[in-house]
Formats: sequence, structure tokens, C-alpha cells
Amino acid sequence: MSGVLRGILGARSLLRGPAITQRAGLVTKPARDPVGPTETAVGLTVFAVAILGPSGWVLANLEYYKKRE
Repeated sequence: MSGVLRGILGARSLLRGPAITQRAGLVTKPARDPVGPTETAVGLTVFAVAILGPSGWVLANLEYYKKRE
């Protein structure tokens, strides 16, 4: 089965033309502006609310969802 898939993918690549090699832009330098503690706290708070907020809402209203028909 994998040989068939390789053949199909090989045929598709021939139709598209030469492959373009993509290179990742890796940076080995330190950040230009260091992230401060305030920005870190705000970022962590936003992520926590975005992840835990909806699940907390469902748990707080669980009785409503159980009664729903």
C-alpha cells in the first residue's frame, strides 16, 4: 500500500515542477527586547483564562446542562 502512495505522490510532484526548498529563519541571538515580569504575568493570565474559563463555565452550569432535553 505504501508503494502505491509513493507512486501517486511521485507523479504529483512531477506535474508541479521542481521542488522549492524552504529554509527556516533560525536566529541564534538573544531577543532584542527582554520580556519583563509584567508582560509575562499578563500573558500567563490570558492563557489561563482562555483555557480554564470555558471549562469553568460548563462546570458552574452543569445542572442546567443536565436538565436540558
